[in-house]
Amino acid sequence: LHVGLNHSGYLPEFVTVTEGKTHDVMVGRTLEFPKGSIVTVDKGYNDYAWYKQLTDKGIFFVTRLKTNAKYRTVSRRSVLKSKGLTSDQTIEFTGAQTAKKCPVQLRRIGYRDAETGKRYVFLTNNFELAARTIADIYKARWQVELFFKWIKQNLKIKSFVGTGKNAVMTQIWIALCIYLLLAFLKFQSKLQKSTQQVLRLLQLNLFEKRDLMALLRGDPPRENQPDINQMVLL
Repeated sequence: LHVGLNHSGYLPEFVTVTEGKTHDVMVGRTLEFPKGSIVTVDKGYNDYAWYKQLTDKGIFFVTRLKTNAKYRTVSRRSVLKSKGLTSDQTIEFTGAQTAKKCPVQLRRIGYRDAETGKRYVFLTNNFELAARTIADIYKARWQVELFFKWIKQNLKIKSFVGTGKNAVMTQIWIALCIYLLLAFLKFQSKLQKSTQQVLRLLQLNLFEKRDLMALLRGDPPRENQPDINQMVLL
């Protein structure tokens, strides 16, 4: 399951379901992004030819640099270590195949997470944004993992009703549609409720005949509500 979350609202921008043996980068190559977009991916999408393709199209990317990548440093920029930055460099790949696939200068940024102490090395073709902003952009990629976790925990997609392709695909698409409907209700209600709170509220009132927006606002039920299932004869 390949999902692209839009940073504005963290809602799925696109979803692609493939067989497990399909490599992530094979899906990445087929995606189209508007010029000026910033695409954040993990190392599973590592493809130097794809990085060159994105750069040529005016699309920015932020990812993590592989530990065995061979490169030379073209220039260095000063960094604020108080913000967790350890390096900000312009690099060129020197590996025979890598340099051929991606013959452009890229930006290498070193960062140390103050909370965990872990060190990260990011790779991007964006030379305009601050180094710490690049680190924060990659950190926001964690929302994809939280999205999958939420889907599994709240929409019962850990196990499947059937094992056939159609059964599995149907369950996945239903779960995604439910998520989008919940997100829409959350937006429409304009209340400070989490998506999980909206889901729980609907589950508890599944068989209640209530105005949906009134339910989300927490309005008390009206007495003597008309039975909407009764036929009216004129």
